[in-house]
Amino acid sequence: MTDLKLIIEPEELETLLGDPSVVIVDLCKAKQYRKAHIPGAHFINYPDIIHVEKPIMGLLPSEQQLSKLVSSLGITADSHVIAYDDEGGGCASRFIWTLHVFGHSKTSLLNGGLFSWANEGHPLTKEIPEKAASDYSLTNTGNYTVNSSYIMQHLDDEHMALLDARSLAEYKGKKKFASKRGHIPGAKHYEWTEAMDRAHNLRLLPSESIQQKLDQLGLTKDREVIVYCQSHHRSAFSYVMLRALGYEDVKGYPGSWSDWGNRDDTVVEL
Repeated sequence: MTDLKLIIEPEELETLLGDPSVVIVDLCKAKQYRKAHIPGAHFINYPDIIHVEKPIMGLLPSEQQLSKLVSSLGITADSHVIAYDDEGGGCASRFIWTLHVFGHSKTSLLNGGLFSWANEGHPLTKEIPEKAASDYSLTNTGNYTVNSSYIMQHLDDEHMALLDARSLAEYKGKKKFASKRGHIPGAKHYEWTEAMDRAHNLRLLPSESIQQKLDQLGLTKDREVIVYCQSHHRSAFSYVMLRALGYEDVKGYPGSWSDWGNRDDTVVEL
């Protein structure tokens, strides 16, 4: 198998069904998985890939927690993991980002997820695939991730840029899901759904269109771009989008606004 791109199309994935070097993971709702899923896809329950310390949501799982999950699915260091979901890519992208943080880079996101796959006539099944567990153990590398302290230390650094993937109402403080409202100072708003083509089964818009918008916002490829939302679920999709566009220095903020907006030592902007 040749190296696969970070974003993969349904047609290419269909040719890989049954390939032992590929592990397909489904992060749809459990009800949807039981109803129909891609042949050979293993179900992952989204809460199993995150850690919660209320009110902070969407923290990274422990090494033990993630290693137990991936090994139960038969994933090894040589596996190429292809993830999809039924919401446009947020849950699947969060799993991909988590694997990157833990040192597993062989990953792809199905462009459009279940929408493109099902709506364009690719095969579906109710059959649950067998699992052959591995002994794969993962280690948190500290790459592709930052915390609040790092952001606060670099707020005046012109090389760093912040992408806020939440809704405009959240960004402007009209909707509040933490003790503080607003956004991280200097953050640019690019809601994660703005990059989706609703007329094309929720695929990413053409690269040129997305890049033009990012450049207008000052989120250029020469900068370190940190993405966040409420818990780094929606913004995980932004992470994969930027990496697919060729951005080399992209990081996610686990906890995101549920962390920043509930801390006593952070500043906000409206």
